[in-house]
This record gives sequence, structure tokens and C-alpha cells, in this order.
Amino acid sequence: PSLIRRGRSLVALICNAAVYLPLEKEPKRSAEGYELSVATNHLGHFLLCNLLLEDLKNSPSSDKRLIILGTVTANPKELGGKIPIPAPPDLGDLSGMAAGFKSPITMINGKKFKSGKAYKDSKLCNVLTMRELHRRYHQETGITFSSFYPGCVADTALFRNHYSLFRTIFPIFQKNITGGYVSQELAGQRLADVVADPEYRNPSGAYWSWGNRQKKDRESFDQEVSDEALDNDKAIRLWELSEKLVGLA
Repeated sequence: PSLIRRGRSLVALICNAAVYLPLEKEPKRSAEGYELSVATNHLGHFLLCNLLLEDLKNSPSSDKRLIILGTVTANPKELGGKIPIPAPPDLGDLSGMAAGFKSPITMINGKKFKSGKAYKDSKLCNVLTMRELHRRYHQETGITFSSFYPGCVADTALFRNHYSLFRTIFPIFQKNITGGYVSQELAGQRLADVVADPEYRNPSGAYWSWGNRQKKDRESFDQEVSDEALDNDKAIRLWELSEKLVGLA
């Protein structure tokens, strides 16, 4: 409404916020009672997208985009997603979500709480949501829906809840061992490109990446996502359950 009052229109929406709580032994919950990782990283973005979709749809711009940031750790086809600790992402039959995360349930699949897995699961939900947004609305609205992974930005506040030693070592490890490190400045530039560069207008439904190992002047590409992220039936079910949890249905 404030944009409209000022005579401006919404031309792009970026869902970037996330929490990562790897050291938690017991789940933290949102005000609504949902496990905090899924509440912040998935349900918050899901609600925001739905609330602003009509404004984005009605924008006079011929190039409208909705971007949800991803992570390699949500994709078991990639090295970062194959690390078994705490567990690969797995939404199962969404039974925990279907139960409304009623205590003691905290995980989307209804199983035992694992803080690191809760983060991975929430980011898998981001990809499923992006693909379902594309399926439902791209043809009708012309909005470009996409996700992207800029590389490992290992020195941001995302890791503020980890051990201080980890926060010191992890950037060094990513720079010198895995080669996955990217600076906050480069990650920001890549985000700006995905949001505004004509190169990223098509195709809608893409998951852009520059790979796990960063190389100078490497071109982006449409990354293959996990089999679970390609499950259209699961995307629809996730959408329906998310609508109920955020009060849209």
C-alpha cells in the first residue's frame, strides 16, 4: 500500500531472510507454535509471496520477477547436500506439517527433531514453492519465478548461532579447501543480476547456480535440483498445507 500511495509499483520481490540454528538440541518455535526454521525460512516467505503476488501481477512493468534464495545443502545431488550430518533433507509424507506441528511434533516429516536438517528441509521447501509458483502463475502473469545459489557466503550473520571456532574456520575452509567461498559483495552482485539482468528473465522456474567450486569469470547455469524438489505432487501438497498454516485457507 505504501508503494501505491507514492505512485510506485512492485517490479521484483526477493525472499532472502533465513535462520540457521545448528546447535539447538530442543526446537525453538514461532509465535504460532511452528518450528522456527520452517516458520522463518519457508512459511514467512510463502505468506509474503502470496500477499504481494497481486501487486506484482498488476505492475505495469513488462519484466517482473520473484526470487527465492536457495542453498546447495538442500540438494543431495550436490556435494554440499550429500553430507550426512545431521541428515539429508527429506520432507517425507509431510505428516508433521499436516499435523500443524502440534507439540511435540517439530519436523515436517513428523520425525525426531534435528536442527540442521530442519534448515535443509526449509530450504527444500523454498525450491518446491518457487516451482509451484511458476506452475500456477507464470503463464497467466508473465512473472519470472526463480531461485539461485550464489556460492558459499561463509562469513555472514547466518552463522551467528554456530560455535565461534566454526565461524573462524569455515570461511578459511571454503576459501582454501572446497573453493566454494564467495564474498558478500559478489553474492550481492549475482543476486542483482538474477533480479534485473535480461539474461535471467527466461526461463521461469530456473534454479541458477555458479557451481560449488568457484572459478574466475564462470558463467551461471540452470542447476539440476533434487528428485524431491521435482516432485510436483509434493509441491502441490506443500502449498495446500502451507496455506492452512499461514491462514490463507
